[in-house]
Amino acid sequence: MRIKNICCIGAGYVGGPTMAVIAQKCPGVKVTVVDINEKRIKQWNDPDVEKIPIYEPGLSEIVKEARGRNLFFSTDVDKAIDEADMIFISVNTPTKTYGVGKGMAADLKWIELCARQIAEVSKSDKIVIEKSTLPVRTAAALKEILDSTGNGVKYQILSNPEFLAEGTAVEDLRNPDRVLIGGDIDSEEGREAIDALVNIYASWVPRERILTTNVWSSELSKLTANAFLAQRVSSINAISELCEQTGADVNEVAKAVGMDSRIGPKFLKASVGFGGSCFQKDILNLVYIARSFNLQEVADYWEQVILMNDHQKKRFAANMVRRMYNTVAGKKIALLGWAFKKDTNDTRESAAIHVADYLLNEQAEIVVYDPKVTEEQIYSDLDYLGSRSGDANRQAVTVVNDPMEACHKAHAIAVVTEWDEFKELDWQKIYDDMLKPAFLFDGRRLLEPKTKKKIGFDFYAIGN
Repeated sequence: MRIKNICCIGAGYVGGPTMAVIAQKCPGVKVTVVDINEKRIKQWNDPDVEKIPIYEPGLSEIVKEARGRNLFFSTDVDKAIDEADMIFISVNTPTKTYGVGKGMAADLKWIELCARQIAEVSKSDKIVIEKSTLPVRTAAALKEILDSTGNGVKYQILSNPEFLAEGTAVEDLRNPDRVLIGGDIDSEEGREAIDALVNIYASWVPRERILTTNVWSSELSKLTANAFLAQRVSSINAISELCEQTGADVNEVAKAVGMDSRIGPKFLKASVGFGGSCFQKDILNLVYIARSFNLQEVADYWEQVILMNDHQKKRFAANMVRRMYNTVAGKKIALLGWAFKKDTNDTRESAAIHVADYLLNEQAEIVVYDPKVTEEQIYSDLDYLGSRSGDANRQAVTVVNDPMEACHKAHAIAVVTEWDEFKELDWQKIYDDMLKPAFLFDGRRLLEPKTKKKIGFDFYAIGN
């Protein structure tokens, strides 16, 4: 089965970069990314590729190469569905904020709407691919909706979860650890659909890295991978608190543990906690699924990863207040970084949001600098928490475009995102320009402690 036209519904953090790389690597395939968000599509089509809505190192260059050749961005969803041989569903699946499963289950309303639109528009057979992170057995619901029209169109449902780390998404797509494809391996039609997607990826990914499974294993693998990674972050953060009480150095502990070949060093850096669109959402989904099968011990185990992460964020902010003589009221505190990690403009579940909220509740005056996150997004993140009115957030939080301006006459600085540019700042000048005593709070271990001691900061970091 030769694929000529691909449609991706959803022009977000997964759909945009994934389709850009597929278009680059498969120049003979027409790739159309569609979204009902006109503003987002307009940004993807901006003549200045540096203004595309998602920042990932290397992404703008790929878009510039493929856009207009075989990569297109459009709001005409019906047309793209009608023309496509293969449709990726890459829409948001946030945690439910209402009804059954509130606070834990994935909200699948956008997935269902996509399925209904595909069923309504399609006149020819389609391969429909779950790219969004979904609960186990969502494919069965998709198949039921798609087959409900009775118009004779045949569908094959595949699961192809993404394993992208924001900030390295382009490299992860170009050189993935593995590509996972789940489908109906027990039928000839299912195997043909799997092979069609395998052939797309095989244009640049070695065959031995392309894994095929049944669809249920593929769906669950994504949740499990994120749960395991998040667990490591919460585990080392729990140990960091113990280190503080015993005099141990969490960096030394992490290095010793990470040198064990059975464990490895990745995700063992103590920080303010994990953020992003996947870890918390996927673990909560896993907890909900376990509870739905009455697996209470399993659910409790994984929920503790989330509880530890929430504790770490509160602990970092509380330690800031404690070290600053138990009050930050009226004090200027600079937050360097707002994105949940460097090299991305994604702020979902960023620790910075929760640290800022805690400090604002203590009546601090916050100044924020992040090289890629917009002022509009920062205020939107705070407004979403609902701790105070939008006007109150704008009065208490100032967003600036220069890190030196953010730090000018500040009582304290908190480095909450490990942007490389922060390593190059003139920390001596920053210290001289701050109100004394000056405090530097670093949950990312960004700078060498000796540098801070030389400058004269009263320094505090998670795990130190």
